[in-house]
Amino acid sequence: MTHIRKAVFPVAGMGTRFLPATKSIPKEMLPLIDRPLIQYAVDEARDAGIEEFIFVTAAGKGALEDYFDTAATLEQRLEAAGKTDALAALARTRMADGALTFVRQAKPRGLGHAVGLAARLIDDEPFAVLLPDDVIRAPRGALSQMVAAHRETRGHMVATMDVPRSQTSSYGILDVASTTGRLSHARGLVEKPQPERAPSTQAIVGRYILEPSIFGRLANLGPGAGGELQLTDAINADLANVGVSGFRFEGERFDCGSVQGFVQATAAYVMDRPDLADAFCTFMQARTAQVLRAA
Repeated sequence: MTHIRKAVFPVAGMGTRFLPATKSIPKEMLPLIDRPLIQYAVDEARDAGIEEFIFVTAAGKGALEDYFDTAATLEQRLEAAGKTDALAALARTRMADGALTFVRQAKPRGLGHAVGLAARLIDDEPFAVLLPDDVIRAPRGALSQMVAAHRETRGHMVATMDVPRSQTSSYGILDVASTTGRLSHARGLVEKPQPERAPSTQAIVGRYILEPSIFGRLANLGPGAGGELQLTDAINADLANVGVSGFRFEGERFDCGSVQGFVQATAAYVMDRPDLADAFCTFMQARTAQVLRAA
């Protein structure tokens, strides 16, 4: 059994970069091929052994609850029509009774505040945090990789990837003390440093494993960057207590909170599908040739 049983999914954001689509559809429900973004995060968590799923939501996110509910009428119609493939696809959306909890974040006060709202549901055990905007395509789920590493290291753990130094101001950055393989022990985390001030190029992406001591730090946290409660500030405050490590996961991360990242993820996942890849490649080759001729 995994020692990480619970996961928090902060899904209260408004998704303004995808307006007008997100006027009526939660950003997390935007489809990447034939699954919404939230399903990729949930599937990754399930593969890592997560049993309890805590969604921190906001007004207008009812579609998330509906998505993970049973669609009895639809399933009956599909069964009557003999559409077994469609029924199998729906099976992914089912959650065990009591496995899913929704917590409302009334105002957008930052990632630290969102995670803190889950305190009463976590109790005294380490837990995971997954940001659905970060879709990680990997031979083994990024969270599964982290859970295996965390079993040995304990303490707070953040997922990291190497970025060009010119991009450090877009990420939280790990201040690395030492590195062994994919694991780096950290002196701390620095929120969006300018390239000349960045202590490394290991950027933090949306997967965390946190010890329950983080909630005490979050409860006493003041506003940080952007006037919000920053999770990185709470992790830094707890560093002397439990330690912090960065895990450089094997895989490819797509920022699906941006339109460009979403398009790139769509292309990558299409290429993974035998039923779609050939036609897509043919289309892209023809379209590329057309663009080059026009240029």
